Order: sequence, then C-alpha cells, then structure tokens
Amino acid sequence: MAKKKADEKPNAEKPRVHKDLDGFDIKINSFGEIQMSYDIEKINEFLNKTVDDKKLRNRK
Repeated sequence: MAKKKADEKPNAEKPRVHKDLDGFDIKINSFGEIQMSYDIEKINEFLNKTVDDKKLRNRK
C-alpha cells in the first residue's frame, strides 16, 4: 500500500484568525509576489494595538 503524504489535507479549512482580522487572506503568486486581502497599514495598526513590544516596555 502507498503511504499518504503528511502535507496532504483532506479538508482545506481556513485558519482561525482574530476577530479584527476576519477575512484576512495572504497568497504568493507564481512570480513570488505576496498578495494580501488587507492593506499593510491596517495590519500594522492591529499589531501596534495588540502586540506588546519588549524593546519599548521601559520607555516613557
């Protein structure tokens, strides 16, 4: 019997994302260009709001 490859997924489910990023999708086309469904500025705003930056903790 042939073995199944580990990277094959029978159900192509979408990954869970934060509710503020609902609908976010990222793909790489055949030229190696990254295509996103959200503007990079909107993603940066979300990251600034929700992610703690260790380097900036002790600054005033």
